[in-house]
Amino acid sequence: MAGEPAYKSVLIKLSGEMLAGTAGSGVDQETLGRFAQEVFEVSQMGVQVSVVIGGGNIFRGLAGAAKGMDRTSADHMGMLATVINALAMQDALERLGCYTRVMSAIEMHQISEPYIRRRATRHLEKGRVVLFAAGTGNPYFSTDTAAALRAAEIHAEVILKATKVDGVYDKDPNLYDDAVRFDSLTYLDVLNRGLKVMDATAVSLCMDNNLPIVVFDMHQAGNIARVVRGEKIGTRVENG
Repeated sequence: MAGEPAYKSVLIKLSGEMLAGTAGSGVDQETLGRFAQEVFEVSQMGVQVSVVIGGGNIFRGLAGAAKGMDRTSADHMGMLATVINALAMQDALERLGCYTRVMSAIEMHQISEPYIRRRATRHLEKGRVVLFAAGTGNPYFSTDTAAALRAAEIHAEVILKATKVDGVYDKDPNLYDDAVRFDSLTYLDVLNRGLKVMDATAVSLCMDNNLPIVVFDMHQAGNIARVVRGEKIGTRVENG
């Protein structure tokens, strides 16, 4: 049937920078509200929806380490930033009437549930949007890798990588007018060419588990629903 979802379970990976809007840092409430509306609409389609949000709008562990901080301490701070973003998204979703759960890889009982795979699966089966926070709980691993890991654990059918551009290009389209966009790529294409999709650990994890990645423009209203309905937008990364 036209308009029916092509997937039963999706994981949306959203960068923290996207929540900052034009401010560049922090959480822009208008941008947050628009993203939450799109996530809610997809959940209303009967699709199991989980979300991983980065923390770059608040603190990025790699940036802290580059300035001399201990890498482990810096990464822990970055994980806490993702919890702040998850709580912000939870609030925005629940104001729309969406049932949610924040599950953190670092235990914070007062504000979130600890991540337990079977419990996460049960929440999704009940129609709740699950927000995975604090990355993997380990330093040296990105939120891209956390997204790939959680998606594999809960048996999501696809990772939806929401970005500022309409797919994957051979070079930065903001700097080069002759940049070429790919409609599809293999995981090995991404790894061998060093394309900016997700980090190498995340891409390898997706490859090993045959987990497709769709990279698309989040600024285009309604794109999450379009991807979930199976429309060919953005760039799809999968086994060749």
